[in-house]
Parts: sequence; structure tokens; C-alpha cells
Amino acid sequence: MPTVKVGLVQMSCTENKEENISKAIARVRIAAAQGAQIVCLQELFTSLYFCDVEDYDNFKLAEPIPGPSTEALSQVAMETGVVIIASLFEKRAQGIYHNTTAVIDADGSYLGKYRKMHIPDDPAYYEKFYFTPGDLGYKVFKTKFATFGVLICWDQWYPEAARITALMGAEILFYPTAIGWATAQDEATNTEQYNAWQTIQRSHAVANGVHVVSVNRVGLEQDGAMKFWGGSFVSNPFGSILYQASHDAEEVKVMDIDLSKTDSYRTHWPFLRDRRIDSYQPITKRFIDED
Repeated sequence: MPTVKVGLVQMSCTENKEENISKAIARVRIAAAQGAQIVCLQELFTSLYFCDVEDYDNFKLAEPIPGPSTEALSQVAMETGVVIIASLFEKRAQGIYHNTTAVIDADGSYLGKYRKMHIPDDPAYYEKFYFTPGDLGYKVFKTKFATFGVLICWDQWYPEAARITALMGAEILFYPTAIGWATAQDEATNTEQYNAWQTIQRSHAVANGVHVVSVNRVGLEQDGAMKFWGGSFVSNPFGSILYQASHDAEEVKVMDIDLSKTDSYRTHWPFLRDRRIDSYQPITKRFIDED
């Protein structure tokens, strides 16, 4: 299909998992009513962002995939005819957990999952305590409306992940995200950080000739110490911002993405044509030492 209507759901979360799921489902329905064909939810939308602390009790938030949340969303997908991108805390086995995104097609069928490859460990983002790095590799999903790739939050800083996913045939890159500012931080630093976050993802759009859709959470968490900055956005393959959400409000937005123009972007700026794949072997090294 040349034009795809993509829905972004930017919302706040609470400690109540069922409330969060119900809220997300209600917003998927709103997006569907506005014509959305693919709806992307933010990272770990069924809970607060629990990785601010290393607490064993938080493992109780995890679930199998497929599991209860994907079953509920599959029903909604089937009823509304939309594709749903759902970021969840996966319990794979006893002691093995992943940060995982499930993809459900427009008929309610479960298409598969992508497990987050890059796992951060920063103050208030202690994800290595919870998540085993992904072992499924990079993924594309062929849905009723488009073939797309999903990468998750910290993945968005890595051009290699975007490149590989695009080379696998992704027409759109989706980034479910949970990133924010410490409320004690100054406004100039906040602005600089957001601009860097958006710029790196816009660069993926340009370098790969694809649209990028990034969906972040919003609201105060961690007893008011963290403000998730929202700012969800859509970029076209020239890096132009087609839509940017606010930093404070919950939003449901449906955007038209014209996939028929992808070939024009890629032929006018033929980065994929001119890649020197014979020269890239050193990229697999951790660091290129002199010796």
C-alpha cells in the first residue's frame, strides 16, 4: 500500500497493570477510529518504568509472550483491523527475562517478537539487572499494511541496528521508548539531550531512506524525580519532522506515511547503492587497536 496511516500512543502509566493495559487498549481504539492501520505503543507500557531500581519483586511484572497481554491486544486488533506494536516485559524461562516487543497483525494473529539487543545500565536505568540481551537478531514483520522493523529505546543510538533492519526490508523503523529527564536537571541540558535523541533517529531515517516512528512515554515517575519527556515524533527519509508530540501531554496521533516515495528518496540519495561492503569488516571489532 503506498500510504499507511500510523498511530502513535504517548501516555503516562501507573502502578496498576490492568489500568495501563485498559488505557492503552482504549487509545488503540481511538487511533483506529481516526483511521490508523498500524498503532505503536511505548516501551513497557503495562507498568511504571521499574528499572530505576534493582528490585527482585519487579520480576513479578513479567509475562510470557505470547501471553495474557498479547491475547488481549490480539482481540482488539481483530475487532479494529489494526496492526499493534506492543512492548512488554517478557518472562522467557525461570531466571531469563527480556525487554521484548510483540507484533500483532490486523486479523489478530501473533506475528512474532523482537528482543531488545542493546541493554543500558545508567543511573535510574538499571536494565542489565532485569533484561538478558536479545538473541533473535534484528527482525522485520510483514503485516497487512507494511513491512517494518522494531527496535527498542537504547537500540535507537546504534546506526548498525537501523542499517541491518533496513537492509532486511523494513519500510518503516519503529522505536518504542521510555526516556526522560531528571527533574533536578537544568532546562538547557534537557533541550540538548532531547535534540540529540531526536537527531540520531532522524539520521537513521536519512542514512537508510526509511521513515522513523519513535513513541515515548510521558509523565512524572520515580516519586517525581523523573519526567519522561514524551516528544514522540515521525521523520521522513530526508530527516524532516512530520509530527512531534508535546513533552507534557498524553496524545494519540495518526499520521500518513507515503511509502511510494521511498524509491525516490533512495534513488536521489543512493546511500544503499554506494555502500562499500567490502571495506566494513573492522566494524565487528570492539575497538580498532593500532597493533
